[in-house]
Amino acid sequence: MDIAVSVLPAHSNEDRALVFDDGVAVLDGATSHGPDVPPASDYVDVLGAELIARLKQHSDPASALAEAISSTAHALRLRPGASPSSTVAVVQLAGDTVRVLVIGDTTVVIGHTDGTHEVQTDDRLNKLAIPQADEYRRRLASGTGYDDPHRGLLGDLQRAQRACRNREDGYWIAEADPNAAHHARIIDYPRDALAWVIVATDGARDTIGVLGIPWPEVAARSQADLDALLAQCHTWEADSDPHGRQLPRAKRHDDKTLAVVHL
Repeated sequence: MDIAVSVLPAHSNEDRALVFDDGVAVLDGATSHGPDVPPASDYVDVLGAELIARLKQHSDPASALAEAISSTAHALRLRPGASPSSTVAVVQLAGDTVRVLVIGDTTVVIGHTDGTHEVQTDDRLNKLAIPQADEYRRRLASGTGYDDPHRGLLGDLQRAQRACRNREDGYWIAEADPNAAHHARIIDYPRDALAWVIVATDGARDTIGVLGIPWPEVAARSQADLDALLAQCHTWEADSDPHGRQLPRAKRHDDKTLAVVHL
């Protein structure tokens, strides 16, 4: 197994990519858009470290994540509903099996040895169709830019999302409730059926999609070429779409992370 990781932080710097002996874990902390929830940087630091320690002991990534969430909540004195949160994606080699865990909208792309590929993500939050999400994208597409009403909408959106967090009729995410880990999506693949796996946070995935770069091409890139790709994404956002009209997104630049696993 060979793993290449590229990270391009934006202002928030809340992505983490952590390589361990049997795989990689990628976290994308949620940006706080209001004073009622602290930034996610400390949360992803602690959660990442706790998760990697347990992945070295568990072949079940959901159990590892549940224990990591519990210990992180205790260490940071967090309570459900009023705490930072993060997506989590894990690619773990367990004998002849490649196990993929994903909770939240980080994307995992599976490259098969027959030349095909498939995309795995957790779209339960997007399926809720919270009105503020549609509204801020509509405003950006119309040319309003990142103005004060936009920032107000993001705060309203985040409060609406928290009301739906970690419940059966809502969506699941790593936060302060360890039970969420057992609602992560887990998919197993035979190791000999896979050529490569990519993990991409939404900041990288969305812009790569707009640029039209195929995932197999991304998988074939060297470490230096992955760094250059993320820089290209950042440049496109700054120069071609600074106001979010072509790609309506919460902020001009998001943290961008790619992890490419070759088997």
